[in-house]
This record gives sequence, structure tokens and C-alpha cells, in this order.
Amino acid sequence: MGVKEIIVIDDGSCDNTKELLKGKNINCIYQKNSGVSSARNRGIKEAKYDWLAFLDSDDLWHKDKIEKQVSLHVEHKELKVSFADEIWLRNEKIVNKKKHLKKEQPTFLNSLRRCKIGASTLLIHKSVFEDIGLFDESLKICEDYDLWLRILLKYEIRLLDEELITKQAGHKNQLSFTTPLIDSYRVKALQKHIKSQYQNEVLKEIAYKNSILGL
Repeated sequence: MGVKEIIVIDDGSCDNTKELLKGKNINCIYQKNSGVSSARNRGIKEAKYDWLAFLDSDDLWHKDKIEKQVSLHVEHKELKVSFADEIWLRNEKIVNKKKHLKKEQPTFLNSLRRCKIGASTLLIHKSVFEDIGLFDESLKICEDYDLWLRILLKYEIRLLDEELITKQAGHKNQLSFTTPLIDSYRVKALQKHIKSQYQNEVLKEIAYKNSILGL
């Protein structure tokens, strides 16, 4: 199982993306700027095959990223979702990740505090989206945090403990740096789970995040 299809969603860019991709075996789809969730959802809907992987514009896959994740899924045929670790670069230098950002096997409960999974590290079967829904386009940010929580209620997301992408961290256009009150979006995601089996833990986390927001 190799890469059978490449889809580029041009989310209203003003550069020469379309010209750069001319003549290549790539399905380039232009849409009016609608945000990262809309772009990813468009790609999911357009995809012809069952297994999907994402690559954000500021990330780089390592050469063996797909191969290693495919091998994991071949070995564990019941597994529908996996992700990997990542290298962070800032000003072309590798960033030593803080202890709380080190990757671990995620569960719903240990993922309440912060986003543990990089979208560009994911490999996922399309049936998971058919079951739990797509990225929430009403969330300007933390749409990945929201999706991981919804998936983790029903599925395992297995960690492949290797650095398989490089992430350009801290640039001026990064949404986590340009969007204020990030935890307010996490609260919106958490509110979807108030009536889940983890009601007490979710309410406790909402209270914690509201205290940070000064509410």
C-alpha cells in the first residue's frame, strides 16, 4: 500500500501554487479561503481511496513516513488510526520539546489538557470520518484537538514512536500564535462531551480552562 493519490487543496492562496503543480500527477483543487478544517474536509470528500494522510503547508514528511505507518497497520489490521512523533524547527534549529509535549499513547482522558497529535503525522481510515464526522468547521483553531477527542471516545489512536515529520514552529502565520484565547476553542470542543461517560473529568477540565480565561 503506497501513495496512490495526491490531492492539494489550495485554500485561496495568493501564490503560484497552481502553476507549480501543472503537469504533475496531482489533483489540485482551488477554493475560496475557508480555513484549515474546510480544506481538510474537502480533501477527505475528494479522496478516492480508503486510507488518508494529511500534510499541512508548514510541515514536511520524512521519506519513510508513509512506509513505516503502513507497516504498522499491516501488522495490526484492526487498527484504524495511527500517528507519529515530530521534529520541531525554529529559525532552522531543532527545538528541544518541553517534557509535557513529549509524545505518549493517547487516551481520551490524557488528551483533555492539550492537543497531543500533529495532524501531519496522522494515517487514518476513511470509515472513521464516516462514523464520527469530519473536522468541525466552526472552530477557527483547535479543530484537531476536537477531532482527536471524538475519535478517542471510540477508537485507539496508536503512537508510532518515531520522528517522521519536521514541523516549522513559531512562524508569524501559525494559527496558534495569531489566534487569541486558544482555550476558549478547547472549551467549545469539550462541551460536546459533557454528557459522555467522562462527564466529571470533562467538567473539571472546562472549569480549569475557564479559570485560565478568567471566566
